[in-house]
Amino acid sequence: MKFTLSWLKDHLDTSATLDQITDTLTAIGLEVEQVIDHAAALKPFIVAEIAEAAPHPNADKLRVCKVNDGKGIRQVVCGAPNARAGIKVVLATEGVKIPGNGLTIKKTSIRSVESNGMLCSAGELGMSEDSGGIIELPTNAVVGESIVGVLGLEDPVIDIAITPNRADCLGVYGVARDLAAAGLGTLKAARNTQHSAHFKSSIAVKLETPACPLFIGVHIKGVKNGPSPEWLQHKLKAIGLRPISTLVDITNYMTFTYGRPLHVFDAAKLRGNITVRSAKDSEKLQALNDKEYTLSAGMIAVCDDSGVVGLGGVIGGTSTGCSFETTEVFLEAALFDPISIASTGRTLAIDSDARYRFERGVDPAFVKTGAEIAVAMIVELCSGSASELIIAGSEPKWQRSITFDTKKVESLGGIHLGKEQIVTILSKLGCVIADNTVTPPSWRADIHGEADLVEEVLRIARYDTIVSAALPSLSVKAVASPPAQRISLVRRNLAAHGMTEICSWAFVSQAQAKQFGGTNDSLILLNPISADLDTMRPSLLPGLISAASRNAARGFADLALFEIGNVFENATPQGQKSMAAGIRSGHAVLRNHFKTERNVDGFDAKADLFAVLETAGLNPPKLHIDRAVPAWYHPMRSGRISLGGKVTLGFFGEIHPLILQSFQIENTLVGFETFLDAIPLPKAKGTAKPLLVVSNFQAVERDFAFVADEKAAASDIIKAIEGAEKMLIQSVSIFDVYAGKGVKTGKKSIAISVTLQASDRTLTEQEIDAAAQKIMIAATALGLTLRQ
Repeated sequence: MKFTLSWLKDHLDTSATLDQITDTLTAIGLEVEQVIDHAAALKPFIVAEIAEAAPHPNADKLRVCKVNDGKGIRQVVCGAPNARAGIKVVLATEGVKIPGNGLTIKKTSIRSVESNGMLCSAGELGMSEDSGGIIELPTNAVVGESIVGVLGLEDPVIDIAITPNRADCLGVYGVARDLAAAGLGTLKAARNTQHSAHFKSSIAVKLETPACPLFIGVHIKGVKNGPSPEWLQHKLKAIGLRPISTLVDITNYMTFTYGRPLHVFDAAKLRGNITVRSAKDSEKLQALNDKEYTLSAGMIAVCDDSGVVGLGGVIGGTSTGCSFETTEVFLEAALFDPISIASTGRTLAIDSDARYRFERGVDPAFVKTGAEIAVAMIVELCSGSASELIIAGSEPKWQRSITFDTKKVESLGGIHLGKEQIVTILSKLGCVIADNTVTPPSWRADIHGEADLVEEVLRIARYDTIVSAALPSLSVKAVASPPAQRISLVRRNLAAHGMTEICSWAFVSQAQAKQFGGTNDSLILLNPISADLDTMRPSLLPGLISAASRNAARGFADLALFEIGNVFENATPQGQKSMAAGIRSGHAVLRNHFKTERNVDGFDAKADLFAVLETAGLNPPKLHIDRAVPAWYHPMRSGRISLGGKVTLGFFGEIHPLILQSFQIENTLVGFETFLDAIPLPKAKGTAKPLLVVSNFQAVERDFAFVADEKAAASDIIKAIEGAEKMLIQSVSIFDVYAGKGVKTGKKSIAISVTLQASDRTLTEQEIDAAAQKIMIAATALGLTLRQ
């Protein structure tokens, strides 16, 4: 939101300096982003007059101008279409830096013709985005003088950031009201709103949609449209708007002064009466931005007998637009549904100052006053006579009462203020106070409860007056690895394993959601930010795989990425789950002179998953592992880890080739998913660490080769052998798996290494043989046979 200092002082009677005003604005929540002082940058630019403009001998679109700069005549080559003899223009001489593009003017030759300077457009001066032609200065501008005074640029421009809830400060008057409440001056009364009706309008208004609860129109005849007065043009130019005509400039002035968007129709071009209704599918509108739009049902269409002449609250149409020839107008001041306005603007990709304000909510009680102020300005600046107010609909009910205890300011805000001071602040902000009840003003639709009122008091009393206070000392019972700490530890552990954390969108396309089990329609967004981000993600893997795809397309196929975030099963709070997931692609070991290169495989993903579970306090080898994996994993190269086969903790393995194909990934990609909420918190065991038991006696290794069914799970075999002799068996590992010649079809040979060790003695041969016998019995019970 931009405005000039003088524009603010039109509505705020204050002697405060610019620094005091900007400091106060930031202190009360209207953060000043920048103060633009055009005078400093544009002081070197001077007024000049084109004495002669002739075609360039070597370029059709260029003209050679003889320019009077107050000291003499200089030659300047110019490509602007409006460069002609007799007009006064902005001249940049040698050594002057152009704000719009950073170039420094030098004497040069353009197509073999000497050029000494530059005639500038508003865009080149950084005053607006308009670079279609050079600036034409008033005829009374003095040649040779700086343009700062001529263009009124000695007035600083203040740019403030407006939060979405402060629609009331999208007008200068609202900003002045806040500053007055903060004690920085007195708010002036609004412009004269006295309205005199001279005739009965022949144009009626009919409302056929609840999205427009109130429409006020005024028919004005005998107007003389043309360029607006200099004071109005200066205000609009200062904030980057291009003056168009008096009628249009008045509506822009009302938008930026009072936050009250208006629209003027050329009444002579209207066919019959005005009807505000819901648009029909495929209706067309040729808009004022010279684009044609195809409307859809639900959009607010302002129509006459010929069809749609405007999109309510968004943009008007060219068929009824005003021009210098306009002699009678119909003024529109209306209320429109914010959600409908936002949906229409987003669907049609139309960004307008009216849409920006309507979708945030305009003052419902200012419609009539805004119309009367605009009518008074039109009659004052364009002459003419006005009809009575044509009122369709009614002002919606906005009044609401809030029970307010002034002690809440101290208990919630930490600052002690007297009741009288609190009442004064709220009153200056427009609230009506009766006993312990507060009624917020019509322009503050964001105030709904006591906390909001406390925030308003704190804002105006200034947050920097709140004294810091130490929190009381609390006795907190220690817990073992709370969830927040667990997530931090998991993040650090995965990073330590060489993985890079990413943060992807919490949305995916419907197609991707279905690939990863997301079939719940309640997770489809009503207003997605993008067509391919219209569903809440059921897994973190789509975002990770998409990142891998983008990197692979740019030549980075060797990746190790992870993400920690929420996934969604349904739209209920219970359907939101915390997950950690990661992917690896490309080479696990790069080509080197020590060992052969190796691509990633499912065991890399298993190791990552084990690292997460170990960090959370579990012992992964003791957990249940099976092949009950979802469809997005390779069915034979993946696994599930669970608590006893009942509570799923996570999945790991290769991603299914069809999934990778849909993401346009050609190489192997492995991944894992961990459901952090499903991992039980470890039991608190006090501060003492368990006693470290180390045997001083020699360990013995024995190898066994068993023939097993080809579908036998390695984890089941290891667990069976570990349980055969719990006192002596220290570790069990598989070091070879073989299937082929010498082994029956449907079978595989598994070689296992078992480490035996006692803590209090050296094992005898008889004890070792006895342990081996128990191992073979356990293997036989599992269906294994000793390989001969």
